[in-house]
Amino acid sequence: MPADTAKAGAKGVLIAAPSSGAGKTTLTLALLRALKSAGRSVVSAKSGPDYIDPKFHEAASGVSCINLDAWAMDPATLQMLAHRQADSHDVLVVEGAMGLFDGAASGKGSAADLAATLHLPVILVVDCGKQAQSVAALVHGFQSFRPDINLAGVILNKVGSPRHEAMLRAALAPLAIDVLGVLPRAQELGLPERHLGLVQAGEHPDLEAFLEKASDLCTRNVDLNRLETLAAPLSPAGDNRENLPAPLGQCIAIAWDVAFAFSYPHLLEFWRKQGARLEFFSPLANEAPSPDADAIFLPGGYPELHAGKLAAADRFKAGVLRAAATGKLIYGECGGYMTLGKGMIDADGTRHEMLGLLPLETSFQTRKRHLGYRKVMPLRGLPWQMPLSAHEFHYASIMSEGGAERLFSAEDAEGNELVQMGLCAGSVMGSFAHVIARA
Repeated sequence: MPADTAKAGAKGVLIAAPSSGAGKTTLTLALLRALKSAGRSVVSAKSGPDYIDPKFHEAASGVSCINLDAWAMDPATLQMLAHRQADSHDVLVVEGAMGLFDGAASGKGSAADLAATLHLPVILVVDCGKQAQSVAALVHGFQSFRPDINLAGVILNKVGSPRHEAMLRAALAPLAIDVLGVLPRAQELGLPERHLGLVQAGEHPDLEAFLEKASDLCTRNVDLNRLETLAAPLSPAGDNRENLPAPLGQCIAIAWDVAFAFSYPHLLEFWRKQGARLEFFSPLANEAPSPDADAIFLPGGYPELHAGKLAAADRFKAGVLRAAATGKLIYGECGGYMTLGKGMIDADGTRHEMLGLLPLETSFQTRKRHLGYRKVMPLRGLPWQMPLSAHEFHYASIMSEGGAERLFSAEDAEGNELVQMGLCAGSVMGSFAHVIARA
């Protein structure tokens, strides 16, 4: 939908924190569910290259969440996506990543950069569990650090008692900043985690009960009306442009289950807008990609947790092998890339046969973190013959990766040249990079 048809005065707010671990994800989920329960039409977005939090957002609000990435996306794309997401809704709630001013190694791409681009007021979630009057110095610093950021209010989290609250409020009073809420310590509202972040929303043992409990806590302790009043109109959508890579084909079969859950909604929606038909299949349910598809996309996810089941999925494997034999484009990112390889060794040291379409062996037995933004340029194969913004985050070790041509040349976020990434063997290709937008 063009941005000029978006709801007049579409407005939003960004939920941020001084650092990771302050409780902003739980608070964002609580706000989304509380606003929805109060009859408000609320949608959300997540700052940065996060696949897991958006699914929790969707469960809380009932509406698909998008990623807005101030490093990977140019301002016009950010504005277009934000306006489309906010269309016909009362408020857009954006969750920041890490600390408010934390970005890539280059310093760019922070939640603050996103707030400045979209003119979003910031609500700061502060973990007060181990501080009292010092909260004023912290908030004052965040208030004054960047003049282009409007720190509109704070929510005090993990407050121990009414006396503790009184001390915090007295310390903040000279700053004349809205204290929108005070949340008590609530250990039962922690979210389970694994090595790439939170456990996926679909794997939470009782997500609905968690969301209702968080919503109730928020409704009782946060001034929702005042928060919505502070939400501000989004910046204009500029030249109505989305700088995103074209569809992989006219009919794209996309792996879609808990092992292959990491695909960006903004890309899939853009491909649909460009006329591509998207058909989804579950490798874990031993489903084959549609024979009508002219391209297959295996996104990232957690295939290492289901390697045995994937290795035994004969219909899935046969369907992908048939597609490869007829020269259809097959593209895998991260977990999908590993699945296209010959074998995968799980954390227990057991090797599982994968598709064998690329000369790649990977292992999770000895974990090593690979993390960071990437600017990549396709060297062959892909229909995206332009620089691309991407992100890499995995713990897999490459045991062997050779005998095929490389897929991408690559740079890190600071422009330093990296070794070439990924592999391309005929129409089959992939890498550990998750493509986000055109660079």
